[in-house]
Amino acid sequence: MINPIVKTIELPDGRTITLETGKLAKQADGSVMLRMGNTMLLATVCAAKDAVPGTDFMPLQVEYKEKFAAFGRFPGGFTKREGRASDYEILTCRLVDRALRPLFPDNYHAEVYVNIILFSADGEDMPDALAGLAASAALAVSDIPFNGPISEVRVARIDGQFVINPTFNQLEKADMDLMVAATYENIMMVEGEMNEVSEAELLEAMKVAHEAIKVHCKAQMELTEEVGKTVKREYCHEVNDEDLRKAVREACYDKAYAIAASGNKNKHERMEAFEAICDEFKAQFSEEELEEKAPLIDRYYHDVEKEAMRRSILDEGKRLDGRKTTEIRPIWCEVGYLPGPHGSAIFTRGETQSLTSVTLGTKLDEKIIDDVLTHGKERFLLHYNFPPFSTGEAKAQRGVGRREIGHGHLAWRALKGQIPADYPYVVRVVSDILESNGSSSMATVCAGTLALMDAGVKINKPVSGIAMGLIKNPGEEKYAILSDILGDEDHLGDMDFKVTGTKDGITATQMDIKVDGLSYDILERALNQAKEGRMHILGKITETISEPRVDLKDHAPRIETMTIPKEFIGAIIGPGGKIIQGMQEETGAVITIEEIGGIGRIEVSGTNKKCIDDAMRMIKAIVAVPEIGEVYKGKVRSIMPYGAFIEFLPGKDGLLHISEIDWKRLETVEEAGIKEGDEIDVKLIDIDPKTGKFKLSRKVLMPRPEKK
Repeated sequence: MINPIVKTIELPDGRTITLETGKLAKQADGSVMLRMGNTMLLATVCAAKDAVPGTDFMPLQVEYKEKFAAFGRFPGGFTKREGRASDYEILTCRLVDRALRPLFPDNYHAEVYVNIILFSADGEDMPDALAGLAASAALAVSDIPFNGPISEVRVARIDGQFVINPTFNQLEKADMDLMVAATYENIMMVEGEMNEVSEAELLEAMKVAHEAIKVHCKAQMELTEEVGKTVKREYCHEVNDEDLRKAVREACYDKAYAIAASGNKNKHERMEAFEAICDEFKAQFSEEELEEKAPLIDRYYHDVEKEAMRRSILDEGKRLDGRKTTEIRPIWCEVGYLPGPHGSAIFTRGETQSLTSVTLGTKLDEKIIDDVLTHGKERFLLHYNFPPFSTGEAKAQRGVGRREIGHGHLAWRALKGQIPADYPYVVRVVSDILESNGSSSMATVCAGTLALMDAGVKINKPVSGIAMGLIKNPGEEKYAILSDILGDEDHLGDMDFKVTGTKDGITATQMDIKVDGLSYDILERALNQAKEGRMHILGKITETISEPRVDLKDHAPRIETMTIPKEFIGAIIGPGGKIIQGMQEETGAVITIEEIGGIGRIEVSGTNKKCIDDAMRMIKAIVAVPEIGEVYKGKVRSIMPYGAFIEFLPGKDGLLHISEIDWKRLETVEEAGIKEGDEIDVKLIDIDPKTGKFKLSRKVLMPRPEKK
């Protein structure tokens, strides 16, 4: 009989989380089954015994997978099995990866694979908020070196109160949705969206989340003690030459510092200058010596370059491109640059540039979401593309990567709250990054705002975004917060803190921390400095276009909507869709209809006003209630000896008796010159109360001849 080790975490609302190890997946270096209610996640971690020779980074791979069987569902498609990761699964992977990666030792380079699998779900508790805890717990019961534990929680504000790990239903009522990852001591990662909240409110949510995370971390520490994994494996993934390290620093530091403090605004010129210093140092060695020493020289020089950049900022306040810590790079914007899309814009800030387009569509263009636990349709889409040429790289672009999905999702969160809930169009925003040197996701937010307004989308308020950085050396009180960071300031710095918002508050944020001991005072200052930067950028946006265009572009689709009683839905669709298809063929308009809340909602779209008007007229005719005394233009459907049957409203036929065709007596209908297919005006003169049959007259619309 297996006796697993179980730890239980009590949540403030009475729910519990259990961590169980020693029962499943025992051949992995670490495995934990996390359970909350009927939601169960298995997290496993495996690490290679040695690093691949020449590896000087952390080769961490995090995978998150949801089994359709977890919620009693079959996968879609022909194969009926799980396929490639969905965007939701990829975004969950990124949340876990960004929290774990900074906490592996700097000199640990063995391949580490973290797998998190959703095996059971109840549709209430949200598994993405539990994935980070499960992964960290698996590391905690392994012998893999890791400076954790960590945990992740979702904190939502519902009716003014903060709730930790809300259910799906609770989250629908929240005005703040924030994912926070932290160790017991420090916050490591933040990501979320909110409804124009203040900096103080965001900071308060982070503090509430951290208090909950401390409880999770304490439970993992106890779990590590119980399984006896307090001592981690020994490793040696770096062979160093301290004399060479010292020689590189003595020969290169002052030169690197001079370039870092020179204020050269051109990224490629700076890179070439830094590379020349390293190449100059290497020149003293033969080719045979460099085969052994070159990787070490590159690593040691990278450390020298990093230190030079950081000291230039901390000691002299000089950034790589010469800006002050609070200064934003020059910005220029243009709207309407592309004639084909329904809206377009260029946003350029320094050496970062986004060319963004907007396409307006109909209900038929909605994105169908069919994840394991999430079903529905999305009417606002944002896609982000990052081609290699944007950074001057000579390589092919191979599809969309996890980074592009993550950056696009952040920009989507920033903007989606500003699209009116009743906006009839499906909206797709596509940001193509043409140049990149820092914060291309924030450029996407700004370019997206411009392009939406250029397209005439009636957004509630413009949104801008900024990326903040931090330089803080361990053990030093001095630090610098950087506005609008460069790519190198992100790579060599200690924080990447992206904040987006309107003039009235924050709409989305994403923060990654690479340093321990980041106080809330520093976070508060960074948020306030970010607000100043956002307002400056927002001013540049509104200088270019201050509000959405009054009308759509000429070639944009036009949409009109109407609601009808649900009992008329079948009449509009017709048997086998015959009537609605016929109206679309005749008018050229696209007609969609659905029942929402007990009423029928109709959307009519077309490329010109006439086709929409024609379709709307036909629909109104179908839903119209025949009234005695009203005159209608009808079509002759058939001719009988006793009269003609006229379709005077779609789907409604009435009898035009031979005696009601003309004032004079007729022997046959044909004498009046009426034949099938003719359109004639008729008046509804009676409705049989028993049969509901309609009686029509043509003669009452004609002058009555005078009696002789």
